[in-house]
Amino acid sequence: MVTDVPATDAPATGGAATEARPEDRPGSHHQAQRPPGPPGEQVDQPEPVRQAGTEDAAEPPPTVLIRMADAGDVYVSWRWTHALSASGVSRVPKAAADGALDALEAALPGAATPRLTAALTSGAFSTYDSELALAERLSRTFLPYGLAQQLHELWTRGVRPLLRIQPSPRTARLPWELLAPDPGLRLLDIADLGLLAPTSVTHAPGRAVSSWSATRRLPVVAVLDPRVPGFRADSALGSVLGRPSAQTPLARQIAGYAQNGRLRPDAGGDPAAMFRRSDVDREWLSVTLRAGASRLLYVGHVTAAAPESGQSENAQLHLACGADSVGFAPPIRAHRPLSAKDLLLGTHSLAQSPESGAARWPVPSRVALIACESGGDMRFGEALGLATAMVHGGAELVTTTRWALPTDLAFHRLAGAPSQARPLHDAVCAIDAAHEEHEAVRALNDWQRTRLDAWRTARTVEHSPVLWGAFATIGATLSGLG
Repeated sequence: MVTDVPATDAPATGGAATEARPEDRPGSHHQAQRPPGPPGEQVDQPEPVRQAGTEDAAEPPPTVLIRMADAGDVYVSWRWTHALSASGVSRVPKAAADGALDALEAALPGAATPRLTAALTSGAFSTYDSELALAERLSRTFLPYGLAQQLHELWTRGVRPLLRIQPSPRTARLPWELLAPDPGLRLLDIADLGLLAPTSVTHAPGRAVSSWSATRRLPVVAVLDPRVPGFRADSALGSVLGRPSAQTPLARQIAGYAQNGRLRPDAGGDPAAMFRRSDVDREWLSVTLRAGASRLLYVGHVTAAAPESGQSENAQLHLACGADSVGFAPPIRAHRPLSAKDLLLGTHSLAQSPESGAARWPVPSRVALIACESGGDMRFGEALGLATAMVHGGAELVTTTRWALPTDLAFHRLAGAPSQARPLHDAVCAIDAAHEEHEAVRALNDWQRTRLDAWRTARTVEHSPVLWGAFATIGATLSGLG
């Protein structure tokens, strides 16, 4: 989470282009009268599906599995689960892929203050017009023509499909929700979207799965902005949510779980006591998860492993662990991070009576890791980072981030957002609420659709997808919105 945000004057932002809402839009450029798709793209059409509202309530939506592969060029393949013969393959030339991804990378926030400032004040995500232009470029580059036609055909019939995407390492930061096949249409308008966990993780031998239907009434384990030993509140691993207050919407929402006996740790009747705790370390987490949990909500700091290292297992979660904690990550000042390697291997080679990671930290069905680039393991050829470690440990779905997250303080000081705007707090509330729903992926996408509507209407930086576009949910199954 980006917290180093000295006060600065921020330029005004705004835009003049008009993006029509989907319900007001006269048509799409993906219409049947268009000429055939690009040469070399192979497409088989899916069988018809029923209109929204006519299917059985338990019937899953039509689902398309999209897989991407890096081989110089980027290859995109897709198939529909309701019609196995319906599939397609597309190739993105290396130069086009590199240019689009470079433009995306230049727009993203980073941990350093100059890059964060640029992202919020002058980058593509700082104004509506420039963000829409980027979204259109990404769509032209990576959304296959044949798939776009199939999605448009479903949309015109009132059917909202589910896109399950397995990105390649180069495309792991691609915000599919924002892709704009038409100036008046985003993929988020016409589909629900989620990421697909690597098959090597979901089918790992001995993997135990925590079932949401069986555990949904168990406690919510909330680790909210923990105090990292050796780091002040205004330092690199300091506070991401600011001064605790029982009056914030997040504190009141968390208090609701306490009233129902579903909150861990015990807040002692004071919702503000849930924040900035110094006792939520790896040993506490082990004991708490073993006692049974439905969900894990983490808001704090993650240090992603550098993709060029090839070692995604070195990604680190920063709890309130002291340097004397047992683990694979080296200490930082008075603190030892909890690494993905710890979650995978437990105390193997570290203790006389070692425990596996899954036994030491049995992961609940649903996990939210709201921190900078918590889903960074998707940028590796072999994904063994924090998100996939959670899936390996039992999670059915994990909500993560694709890039660094600006804090509310950053929006206020660097971008001049109104003092009452709390985009990060609002995101935490929305993700937490979505994870309580039966169809968590759809609930999260519904919230993102409200943010997209606000971005279209207000066009001010606090509504920018620089924050809410970072979130994606990694699922362990091929279909379903839960």
